[in-house]
Amino acid sequence: MATLPDGTALPGKLFIVEGIDGSGKSTQLDLLRKWLVSEGYCVAFSEWNSSPVVRTTTKRGKKKQLLTPTTFSLLHAVDFAHRLQQQMVPALKAGGIVLADRYIYTAFARDAARGVDRQWVRDVYSFAVKPTMALYFHVPLEESLRRIISGRPALKYYEAGLDLGLSDDPYESYRIFQGRILREYESLVGEFGLSPVDASLPIVNQQAVVRNLIRPHLKGA
Repeated sequence: MATLPDGTALPGKLFIVEGIDGSGKSTQLDLLRKWLVSEGYCVAFSEWNSSPVVRTTTKRGKKKQLLTPTTFSLLHAVDFAHRLQQQMVPALKAGGIVLADRYIYTAFARDAARGVDRQWVRDVYSFAVKPTMALYFHVPLEESLRRIISGRPALKYYEAGLDLGLSDDPYESYRIFQGRILREYESLVGEFGLSPVDASLPIVNQQAVVRNLIRPHLKGA
């Protein structure tokens, strides 16, 4: 079950996916959504950094390269808070299944990789609903880099971590930045009980693993 910070249980189920860029988590979540709908479940979806409340501000800040790591963190927290209250909690209270493409663990990993204090970030997101299950799609760094770089003509400034001064070369900066994020994710698995999924397996095999992991939680949904 999903629970509020005070321990109050919500009728619905909250399943989330996490992982570095190129882990294939979004593909797996989409397949899971289609399967759940075909099984007759009422499914809602929420995606990281998609709230209209801060979209314009974030876009302007990125374009002018004005965002510091802390500013970035706070904007994402506002985005998350809005989606949580307007999308996720109402659906959970109604007994629906909510699927989230990235959750608070994205902030924990990315913000720490940018040098923001880990405990401070955890405190900022202390209002978050505890998910029913958090799936972590782990993939070797070089494989994730191959998937991303082969499909994009250019990397964006903040995406590549160029604001951190890791390297003047966008691709080298991206590699270092993603390596930092990967290390943070690996430490989160034990701390928060994320359920690992081998993202190097064929897509069909991964989906079978995902369904087997969440199936026990669907009873009564």
